[in-house]
Amino acid sequence: MGWWQLNADTLVRSRFMICPFTETFASLRLLHKGTAAHPGEEAWLRAHLPGYRALLAADPVTGLLVRSAVGTSWIADFLAPLPRDGAPLEETLARIRATDPAGARADVGVSLRGPLPSALERDDLPERAAALLAHVWTRTVRPYWDRRRRILEADVVARTAQVSRGGWAAVLDSLTPGQTRWLGDNRLQVNRLERPPREISGAELVFVPVTPGRGWVTWEEPTRYAIVYGCTGALADPGARSVPASLGALLGAARAVVLVLLDSPMSTSQLVAVTGQALGSVGRHLRVLLDAGLVERRRAGRSVLYGRTAAGDVLVEAQQRPDTYRS
Repeated sequence: MGWWQLNADTLVRSRFMICPFTETFASLRLLHKGTAAHPGEEAWLRAHLPGYRALLAADPVTGLLVRSAVGTSWIADFLAPLPRDGAPLEETLARIRATDPAGARADVGVSLRGPLPSALERDDLPERAAALLAHVWTRTVRPYWDRRRRILEADVVARTAQVSRGGWAAVLDSLTPGQTRWLGDNRLQVNRLERPPREISGAELVFVPVTPGRGWVTWEEPTRYAIVYGCTGALADPGARSVPASLGALLGAARAVVLVLLDSPMSTSQLVAVTGQALGSVGRHLRVLLDAGLVERRRAGRSVLYGRTAAGDVLVEAQQRPDTYRS
């Protein structure tokens, strides 16, 4: 397994970051894989996979680059740089374009764990990679970015609340189940690959959620490291919001969805993004749930967050049955 050694100060200073480039690269990986994990991804792939495949069929060199640098157990480093917090996507694409061609070829060779195909012995790999990522962003991510950003924000809020309730170990164990795990003795397992451990004490450590697919790790040695992880399934997939049939009958299906989702704190705008309901509808549901004592609100910085009360937890848990209503 791969693990990082870090001191307590590094973990305490770590933070979450939302990044459009990382979301774009995760979308490229999902397009390359072509297999959905849930109905939300299925709908997105139906809309965008044919165009992506047609693009690569018309450009065999870029298609071979993707298969060689992304479709392996190790991502070519130059393809997935660690963005700066708040940096525009264009800045990260410019960094990819500026990659030394020899370094890009070497990265692909590491990804392949073997000789580079002759068709990739060329100097324009960084430009091709940046152009493809720009296409994925423009055609398949940017049209959905406002909603995705709110979903990612909701995940970050939930994880931050989890730190307060159960400490960092609970959060790290849940980021990518089976991959990330707090091992004790200041050791953080980041994947199950047999890689040498890395000492990252004193470095910047960030956690970056994405909505599609699974995560990965990336770094700029020796100062910056990141764990990219798939956000909570119930957020990423609208079809995953199951509510007990009896709870839907009691509260109404839409209001029951809101109550079920509030096992982790969310703002009104995040609930709008996740549920797809109108702002006015979400506001009315929250007022009813507040008046009934099933949810509570608190301020976190500039946001007002809503979460279930103990009474709300009891109601949801009491209504759990094998037969569920799916919104």
